[in-house]
Amino acid sequence: MASHHSDRAVALSLQLSQAHQELRRRLNDIKADLGRRQLSDDTLVTHCLAFCDALTSHHQGEDDGMFSRLLRERPDLEATVANLVQDHGMIASILSQVRELAARAVEASGPDLEAIGRELDGLAAIMESHFSYEERVIGAALDDGVDDTDWADTVFRFEGQVRPAP
Repeated sequence: MASHHSDRAVALSLQLSQAHQELRRRLNDIKADLGRRQLSDDTLVTHCLAFCDALTSHHQGEDDGMFSRLLRERPDLEATVANLVQDHGMIASILSQVRELAARAVEASGPDLEAIGRELDGLAAIMESHFSYEERVIGAALDDGVDDTDWADTVFRFEGQVRPAP
């Protein structure tokens, strides 16, 4: 799939919503595993940390690349982008809490699954409103011709991601 703006195969707004969909799916899998407690604690912790890393790098890619490109074309979106960056900060603090609980879980005999579950529930709610707001307010602007040569991979692709065949 081409990722350069000249012959982009899939609209950036669609790639953004697909990335969000993948992050939602991963979070839901972890929450389901927490509910069933079928995974060993270590596996659950590993999944949690991998998800935290994926979401963190997605948002860092937006903050460091996508948003600055976008603002070059659309300075009118500055307040909107500032809101999104603020959300990223809030999400980052929840993720560091999840990481801390997960790290503590590895040292202790068993993780505090309830505490992790509560953090993930809060995270899911914030992610949901953040993702839909982001897609709504910047999706069209992205498709208007923002250059995606140096940030798209960080924002749209995650380590260890299994992509369905097109």
